[in-house]
Amino acid sequence: MEKAGSAAPATLSRDLANFLVELSIAFHKHAIYPAGHPLLASAVDSVTGKLQGLLADRPTLSIGIARRQLIIEGVATDPDHPLLQELANKLHRHHLGAVKFSAGITKAELSNALATLAVDAGRMDQPLGLTADDVSAQWQHVRVFPLTYDKLELLDEDEGEPGAGAAPAEGQMKAGRAAQLWVGMARAALAADTVDAVEDDRALEPVVVAKAIDEHQREKAYDQVIVGYMLQIAEELKAARGTETAALQKRISKMVGALQPDTLERLLDMSGDNVQRRKFVLDASQGMAVDAVVDLVRAAADAEKQTISHSLVRLFTKLAKHTTDADVTRSAMADQSLREHVQRLIGDWSLDDPNPEAYSLVLQAMSRQAAAGENRSGISLVCEPDRIVKMGLEVSMLGTRVEHAVDAMLDRRQWTELMDILDAAPAGAPTDGVWRQMEQHEVLRAVLEEERIDFALVARMAKRMRLAAVTPLLDAVETADDGSKGRERLLDLLVEIGDDVGSGIARRLPTAPAPLQRDLLSTLGRLSRLPPELTLEDYASHPESIVRREAVRLLLKQEHTRNDAIVAAVADPDDRTAFLALTAAQERCPAAAAPVIMQRVDDGELDASLRALAIRAVAGRRDASVLPWLLRRVQRRTKWMRRLKLEDKSPEMLAALGALAAFWREEPDTRDALALAAKSGDPDIRQTLTSPRLTGSMRAVT
Repeated sequence: MEKAGSAAPATLSRDLANFLVELSIAFHKHAIYPAGHPLLASAVDSVTGKLQGLLADRPTLSIGIARRQLIIEGVATDPDHPLLQELANKLHRHHLGAVKFSAGITKAELSNALATLAVDAGRMDQPLGLTADDVSAQWQHVRVFPLTYDKLELLDEDEGEPGAGAAPAEGQMKAGRAAQLWVGMARAALAADTVDAVEDDRALEPVVVAKAIDEHQREKAYDQVIVGYMLQIAEELKAARGTETAALQKRISKMVGALQPDTLERLLDMSGDNVQRRKFVLDASQGMAVDAVVDLVRAAADAEKQTISHSLVRLFTKLAKHTTDADVTRSAMADQSLREHVQRLIGDWSLDDPNPEAYSLVLQAMSRQAAAGENRSGISLVCEPDRIVKMGLEVSMLGTRVEHAVDAMLDRRQWTELMDILDAAPAGAPTDGVWRQMEQHEVLRAVLEEERIDFALVARMAKRMRLAAVTPLLDAVETADDGSKGRERLLDLLVEIGDDVGSGIARRLPTAPAPLQRDLLSTLGRLSRLPPELTLEDYASHPESIVRREAVRLLLKQEHTRNDAIVAAVADPDDRTAFLALTAAQERCPAAAAPVIMQRVDDGELDASLRALAIRAVAGRRDASVLPWLLRRVQRRTKWMRRLKLEDKSPEMLAALGALAAFWREEPDTRDALALAAKSGDPDIRQTLTSPRLTGSMRAVT
């Protein structure tokens, strides 16, 4: 029997999953390859074939867009899927809420759409979503819908009362994830075919959104996108807390209450996916307002062909009314009781018995008054939850009581105490079950979102979670200030996890801003091996010198890319990047790099210290052009007597003289210069003739 309050996550069909993956790959290739590249044609062919196969069974296919995931056919994709997360993030940065494909789409049209959407939003004057109508006008069978929430204000229920707008922090919902989800759903509901209809902020009110959903009868994909946003909103309400989430709860609850019963049942049909439907109602029962929960239970029962007696509905309704009781204790108990009973009831709807056991248990539990001092799990509030967790681990039993005790500790943010209990648990204790519960609650992400991060606690959790900690850590790195100690410590923790973090870092690189790309590339350089999917050459030609420098540093470490990196970097206008290449060339200077180095010295593009380094880099090459080039920097002939005379002492002159002594001493043309130097009264010049730094590791390269 399935436990109440738990449900397996819904999954995409194989056809839809394969289509999204191919779409992500084609999108990525259009972002990195120029038009006409042969790899683009094969990618478009693959996506077009899968898309046309899907459109054979439906007139249109709509994809909803959130920051880290996509919504298709009512199912939200895994937010940790690297390809789909990257695609969703790039489209979301364009302020797009949905993309719709229609039957009849051609390869050329799809290729043009991918090329347009793949341009990074940071490189455009404005995101594509701000001119969605003009963008969509380019194509006949592709349409994009905007997601803009910069002007949206989600107000509390008393927003019309005097003083409600006095303090924006109290009445306004900032443009965070909750606002994104609400506006995404509102625009999907109202802007499916008429984007102009939502320009008025009033059109984003829950009642107006509900009316639009009630009246929409045009396409099944429309309902699927709406359901996808409802699923995400339910998960957000279940996991998050705060003013923003409270405003979202009021909005979605008001919208559910305003929907017609038939419409709500149609949405909860969810293509017949009972597991997904049950998960949605269970999540909603923990986060939405209680009156909306009752409406959802009714609609879900009809969708699953389950029977709920009028008596039970009346009991639910009565409990919902008690949640507004002036007595705070009574109100809280009614709220907890209703949500608990809904979860227990829905948990056993998989049974065919018209009177399932959970149904009888709910009636029995509701018929008796909750004992004083008990919470919704029946655990005495006198007994500390940490004590219950310790007992459960000691006897190797993780039942419902222990799970509720862990929840209680997590709700109270007793993260360190819980970690201490797990570390002190006896050998063989079922600590994995508690860890799974902590991961489901995204405790690491919650710790990282604290105003003052407890890095000691983060380190303990990352050491245990390993690769599961990479995504939350990288998210925190993105939000940390550039150059801050916090970012440095987070990157140190990633390195401590091991080389396998490289793939996660490589996936973040393309969309990261330049300072973050620099830090991520530097972090990759601290690993013992680089991820195979990383293409460093793309970053070695980056317009920002701070990124090029780190990419060159990594390329120089690899034998198969070292020579090409030196050749490219010695011509870099950034002195620090050129310094890396010239330093590497001291050991072995590639033939193609020598002319570039000498030309830059002749043109005076390098400062004195770099010129000296450049001279030493090419000095060991036995090329015919090197010797006269060095001699010109050591000696010159006087105008009158045409006698040889040493050039004025400088770092450049000393470097050339030392190179002649180290590599060209036996050449006849060199002897006169060395003889002049030996007669010089300057001790620096005489010492250069025997300097060990020029005769040690450097060797002539033929």
